[in-house]
Amino acid sequence: MSIFTKAFWLQLSSPKVFYPIADKSIPWLLTATVLLLLVGLYYAFIVAPVDYQQGNSYRIMFIHVPAAWMGMWIYVVMCIYAIIGLIWNTRLSNMMAAALAPTGALFTFLALWTGALWGKPTWGAYWVWDARLTSFLILLFLYFGFMSLRAAIDDPRRAARASALLAMVGIVNIPIIYFSVKWWNTLHQGASITLDKAPTMAASMFTAMMIMAAAFLTYTFAVAFMRIRNEILEKEKNSAWVNEIVGPEK
Repeated sequence: MSIFTKAFWLQLSSPKVFYPIADKSIPWLLTATVLLLLVGLYYAFIVAPVDYQQGNSYRIMFIHVPAAWMGMWIYVVMCIYAIIGLIWNTRLSNMMAAALAPTGALFTFLALWTGALWGKPTWGAYWVWDARLTSFLILLFLYFGFMSLRAAIDDPRRAARASALLAMVGIVNIPIIYFSVKWWNTLHQGASITLDKAPTMAASMFTAMMIMAAAFLTYTFAVAFMRIRNEILEKEKNSAWVNEIVGPEK
């Protein structure tokens, strides 16, 4: 069956089909995460040169920037899955949206925290009500709202619909975050890596940044698959195929 057919994606959205894929992928994703983190941290703290203006304090960038990327990227993907679940009522789409939200919140918080630590020696303050920082704080609240809304509504379908609508409303914040340094006069520096220009940093710095981003990406999928696997086992525990895997006592 071709991956470009609708039937393939509908079949893949079945918990019975997706479960073994997730189960087998998790060890590989976790292994990749550990290896990428080790290599990325080596490049970030050993290979990358000292910055001539900020000294070694800039090295927090190698955690801060990839975490910020993931915070925004996960929200977009979460929103896409939520919309798919809203339109076609696919269970796996709603599961994926719910599974991605905690990790997105984690990376958003990590980006805010490391940004504060980086801001103190750079700006002289841990926090300023900068357009980029404020809009990113709103992103964290959107994640909390998404998760809280799902938890507050007992009916899974109503919870999925309500949280999907919130995600759709909140998606407008992503371009605001990205373009905030261009639209307003902010303390936050502009992007050093863009799609239309060569990176304005040393090759070793760019390598460290990309490897750390890849590590965060594999971690995101590993943790999401673990959450989905557990949710599938819980919701499908009376199914024959689940009993074949874990036994009827589960």
